Amino acid sequence: MQYQHTIKRSVSLVGIGLHSGQRSTLHLHPAPIDTGLVFIRHKGNKLETCQASIRNLKPMELCTAIASNGFHIQTTEHLLAALWGMEIDNVYIELDSEEVPVMDGSAAPFVRLLHTAGRLRQSRPRTYLKIVKPLTVGDHTRKLSIVPSPVPKITYSIQYDHWLVQHQVYHHEWSLVTFQRDIAEARTFAFSHEIEALWARGLGQGGSLDNTIVFSETGVLNKDGLRFPDECVRHKILDLIGDLALLGIPIVGHVIADRSGHTLHTELVKAILDNPDTWTLVGIRKNGVSPPLATPSPVPFPSIVS
Repeated sequence: MQYQHTIKRSVSLVGIGLHSGQRSTLHLHPAPIDTGLVFIRHKGNKLETCQASIRNLKPMELCTAIASNGFHIQTTEHLLAALWGMEIDNVYIELDSEEVPVMDGSAAPFVRLLHTAGRLRQSRPRTYLKIVKPLTVGDHTRKLSIVPSPVPKITYSIQYDHWLVQHQVYHHEWSLVTFQRDIAEARTFAFSHEIEALWARGLGQGGSLDNTIVFSETGVLNKDGLRFPDECVRHKILDLIGDLALLGIPIVGHVIADRSGHTLHTELVKAILDNPDTWTLVGIRKNGVSPPLATPSPVPFPSIVS
């Protein structure tokens, strides 16, 4: 039997936002059973909260963003991937800005932070959403499906018109070990001919070779090159894991992605909730359904945060 987990102690790091370019300080704090992943921010003497939930999703180009009661957070996917990949169910995520720091463009800095914090097993078993019927979103050009599987798996394929990327396919059998070894280190990427257009739209203001793989016509601009030959498709899986965290409950199924992205990722999460005949809950408590699939309620927050 698998149990819910939080972290043993509060930890923090500082970085800049990928799109805003603004300094951002992040603190992670332990949270009680059934809290979920909750962003918090102190504004004067008021505490603002925003559940990492698909119901709080807000449209945003090239990243995933959520908002609740005026509290807006963007570029959540790498941090949420680290938390979900490390099987952390309950945590308070304190920010002093509106964007999660990008760090090196992967989930690895957040994974290392979670190792510093330590994982703490809690007394309540996890509830899982198990897929029992196939479900698909997208069209003939871009498609994302989930089908029944005894274990969580992801198969992702991408296609880019660059000689170092082209067609890449990666199959990931999802576990705490394989996430850290095969996925967490994969960084976000961009193509040099697109960067000025991104800047013109107010995006990528904090992007640099320290946090983004940049492909030029002749190769990779980053002096250390790629961490994996297929780092791009691995990063797409990282993004998908972070977006699936907005479901609020670990999922058992095989996700199959073809040229997908954040929009289709979140469309699939919505489709899962809208089609309850395609899944069943495993590990339901006697008193009913575990709260992640319920409407988020106001979140009590302990006095550990100043």
